[in-house]
Amino acid sequence: MGGEIFVLSGYGHGHLHPCMELCNHLSSRDFQTTLVISSSLSSAMPSSFSQKVLPIAPSNRFVPGSDPVQAAQDLETHLTNHYGNQNQPPPLCAIVDFQMGWTKTIFSKFNIPIIGFFTFSACAAAMEWGAWKVQAADIKPGETRLIPGLPEVMGLTHSDLKRKRPAGPPPGGAPPTGRGRGGPPKPGDLPFWVKEIEGSIALMFSTCDDLERPFLSYMADQMGVPAFGVGPLLPENYWNPPSGSLISDRQIRGDNRQSNVTEDDVIQWLDRKPRGSVLYIAFGSEVGPTTEEYSELAGALSETTRPFIWAIQSGSGYTADGLESKVGYRGLIIYGWAPQLLIVSHQSTGGFLSHCGWNSTSEAIGRGVRILAWPIRGDQYHNAKMVVNQLKIGWRVAEDMSEMVKKEDVKKGIEKVMGDEEMGNRAAQWREKFSHGFPASADAGLDAFKEFITRKPAAVSTVSVS
Repeated sequence: MGGEIFVLSGYGHGHLHPCMELCNHLSSRDFQTTLVISSSLSSAMPSSFSQKVLPIAPSNRFVPGSDPVQAAQDLETHLTNHYGNQNQPPPLCAIVDFQMGWTKTIFSKFNIPIIGFFTFSACAAAMEWGAWKVQAADIKPGETRLIPGLPEVMGLTHSDLKRKRPAGPPPGGAPPTGRGRGGPPKPGDLPFWVKEIEGSIALMFSTCDDLERPFLSYMADQMGVPAFGVGPLLPENYWNPPSGSLISDRQIRGDNRQSNVTEDDVIQWLDRKPRGSVLYIAFGSEVGPTTEEYSELAGALSETTRPFIWAIQSGSGYTADGLESKVGYRGLIIYGWAPQLLIVSHQSTGGFLSHCGWNSTSEAIGRGVRILAWPIRGDQYHNAKMVVNQLKIGWRVAEDMSEMVKKEDVKKGIEKVMGDEEMGNRAAQWREKFSHGFPASADAGLDAFKEFITRKPAAVSTVSVS
């Protein structure tokens, strides 16, 4: 075996699933992995996951029963029992989700080096850092402020700074400052995650060179440590589905959340729709539009002629009363859990109205699905900008995201995304690029990480921001 590696997952499925896939990839390279999770996530672990799992007490103030002191004690006790007597070789490193930066002090007691792990895109990290570097707060209307080292098309504009603050507590228990607060950071602020990754000997991202080479290079240069692209960390069946069959989300992810439809219901509905004709609408499990904007969206869907699947979050409190009778079989409305991998991978799906969370964004890109971007918070705005400006496979639902999104905005966006043939061709090129399985550049990133961590010199650089 190549040695042991700890992988610490943050809170929520958007953190857990990439960490599980990372463990699988590391295991295939002869590392022994230990996945550290909050005990509150234990029920979300699929039975098919075969790597070692260490549950610790929740340390998140938005998780019922959280006990940060107990969580720290759980982790330290485990490390002491296994590595404190020097009989057991210490782990090679701990790959720490940025939400779990508090564990650094515990690992340092055992001289275990830290790899800072980002489940959001390298683009978002680079843009947040770059905005701080160029002091973006004073950008004037009509001005474009370039970030040296990043593509010109990602230059910051005044409209990039216009954002609404989502209501409610920060989902997933992200830190109470910066991006994780649930609202946008003040332009020019030091990104909150910098403190969380300080002291790391390398960075790791759920992305690959094919998608984000300039952003990975920028982060490596700016942070002064290697930045490995090892993803997107999506399930094996996403990259290599069984011959002639569709992806089953429930089999892969072990989700036991409630829904008003089955996977078979969704497949039968999609099978009856023309290739590339369906718009899928979903905002993930943590954020969403306002109640008023949901009504504007419903109005747009009732007036467009496009077939659609709308997955309405369980916690949104919104019901699309009357919409189903208006649209008939043209629309499929899902309340609760939706089989997203199945939907974006089906040949009938051509567009995705998305909040542009990184997992959803990368799932769509890999299947050649165009994106109507409706970002809600933080990193999603940067993902949306990359999709629209850099990859040119999407459209932003509104220019001024500080104002309520209107029905006409949504209707215009739907027609732009679903009707733009050139955009469709560019999206199809990404589908072809990723049609041969897990990206070769991500495999190369994992191999480079293995070389780095098994042969690291006695003295290595660490992330340090003065």
